[in-house]
Amino acid sequence: MSSVIDKFLRYVKIDTQSADEQDCFPSTDKQRNLARLLTQELNQMGAQEVCFDETYCYVYAAIPSTLPEGAKAPVIGFIAHMDTSPAVSGKDVKPHLIENYPGGDILLNQEKNIVMPLKDNPELTDVIGKTLIVTDGTTLLGADDKAGVAEIMAMAEFYLKHPEIPHGKIRIGFTPDEEVGQGVDHFDVEGFGADFAYTVDGGPLGELEYENFNAAAAKLVVNGYSVHPGSAKNKMLNAILLAAEFQSLLPIHENPASTEGYEGFYHPDSIAGSVEKVVVDYIIRDHDREKFEQKKAFFKQCADFLNEKYKRPIFEVKLKDSYYNMKEKILPENLHLIDNAVKAMEMAGVTPKISPIRGGTDGARLSFMGLPCPNLCTGGMNFHGRFEYAVVESMEACVEILKNIVTLYA
Repeated sequence: MSSVIDKFLRYVKIDTQSADEQDCFPSTDKQRNLARLLTQELNQMGAQEVCFDETYCYVYAAIPSTLPEGAKAPVIGFIAHMDTSPAVSGKDVKPHLIENYPGGDILLNQEKNIVMPLKDNPELTDVIGKTLIVTDGTTLLGADDKAGVAEIMAMAEFYLKHPEIPHGKIRIGFTPDEEVGQGVDHFDVEGFGADFAYTVDGGPLGELEYENFNAAAAKLVVNGYSVHPGSAKNKMLNAILLAAEFQSLLPIHENPASTEGYEGFYHPDSIAGSVEKVVVDYIIRDHDREKFEQKKAFFKQCADFLNEKYKRPIFEVKLKDSYYNMKEKILPENLHLIDNAVKAMEMAGVTPKISPIRGGTDGARLSFMGLPCPNLCTGGMNFHGRFEYAVVESMEACVEILKNIVTLYA
């Protein structure tokens, strides 16, 4: 079994699920279990500047330059996140390999009759004959982003075992809490010391991303007025119905289920309440900064319109920007990051597939913190769900891509 797969199978068995809306950082203490293991393994490999930030659960390390004295090369970083999504349990993950996948539906769990159907996962036809890593259908796999973690660790191990290969200094960073949007809140960009970096947090082999959504979180508070239903005429203000009225003002086709590519959306992500009060958490997304600002403004205008209609402050809106499109920091000054990633993929026999991220990565925020940071593939699929899987051959190719990038900057 290759080094990267051995590491991946070990890492996914460690529960590192993060949690939304916690008042601590990291959001779950169990993320430190993987951080400590990675720290130990990096020290055993012989990495330098190994540091486990006990307070904030970051892991940093360096692979020293092997270039002749006086030779210069940029310091390049590789970053992945250790946590898994709160959407599906990451506890007691039971990975197993399907060698030479023949095609068709995949029976994940015979006892519970859990099947991954081909009709819902047509991309499986692209990996016939490959070796897949799947779960037993009761948890996610954790390829997002332990595949990236394992690939960086395998790359690091290779260079530490082969100091005769010339390369510049390489920096490594592993972060917590990416899945809950705070992965780089305390990341030490200055201490990291890289000139630029790549997050290894993408999906199918060949994926290369340097554009992502501009993102905001919006909290809508609807203050109703409860009266006994028997005597409510012209008195009751039902916050549930009022929240529905607000939603009806938003463009009906600007939602995740109706958009793709560069199209933005409004997404009501959660709702709670009663007649007296309802709270709806929205996310607002658009790749275009101008359209993004227009969406936020329209969201507020909807609340103002309804408050004017009812002649009272029923609707409250709280907006907070989450991250911005890293394209602003990649182009044009740092286009070399994309050009060299494309070359690295081609050197590995991989066809690059440049596409916009319909989401965000740690790299989006890091790019605005002074560390330009596009995103590379990991070979994982179906993230955040019970049908998540990884392709062994793709993960091994991703390690080669990382090594090729290092070579191109030597």
